[in-house]
Amino acid sequence: MASALELRSKLDRSVGNPPEIKAVCLDIDDTLVDFTSAARSALFTLIGRDDMWPAWQHTTDEYVARAVSGELDPKTMRLQRTKAFLTDMGVLLDDETVQVLEDRRQTQMCSGWRLYADALPCLDWMRAAGLKLAAVTNASGPAQRDKMAGLGLTHFFDAVVIAGERGVSKPDSGIFHAACQELHVNPSSAVHIGDRLDLDAIGARDAGLHAIWLNRDDEPVVDAPADVHVIADLTELPSLLVSEYVTPSVSVPAPR
Repeated sequence: MASALELRSKLDRSVGNPPEIKAVCLDIDDTLVDFTSAARSALFTLIGRDDMWPAWQHTTDEYVARAVSGELDPKTMRLQRTKAFLTDMGVLLDDETVQVLEDRRQTQMCSGWRLYADALPCLDWMRAAGLKLAAVTNASGPAQRDKMAGLGLTHFFDAVVIAGERGVSKPDSGIFHAACQELHVNPSSAVHIGDRLDLDAIGARDAGLHAIWLNRDDEPVVDAPADVHVIADLTELPSLLVSEYVTPSVSVPAPR
């Protein structure tokens, strides 16, 4: 059964005028931060090959979900994830050795974090345009806050909603509603942008927010629902917000 917030959003969308947007929620990894490049490079250093990235992602998704649920703390999750991954490869190591390898991988990955070139100009524009901002991320814990602080992102956001701190992750509507509650806006007055069509765009839409899929990898868009906007990078976001929605201010020039 749809919640009252979701029903309100659907009712608002039935009106012909452009919807008013007061807040923007953004994913972090592979939306603002080039996560995959750093993580993939660190994995290559760990195992000396690049063909196991899909298997690493699958194992990571499984263990991050256990951390988000509270079953594992972040440090234990990382140890058990890496040990399980290596075991699946036929490499049997004791916990102490795995911990050394995981610490080395983690250190290299963190040193490789980089913001996409379009991230800061877009964030600057949205703040200048009077929009409230929330980070909505499926990360497992405090490391995400450290990453955001280290890359100079934290001060842009009015709210930071992290799955590992909330016990609920995208695409569950609860994490999107938590962000809207912290920003003091209805879901129908918020839009969410992220790199995952399933977790970010469709999850946000189903929670009653407006949805934008950031398709940086130029994946086929045949499966994108008609009510999900698609952009190739964040330089396209300001003009989309101005053309498709009513925003607090349209007097701020779009970043170039």
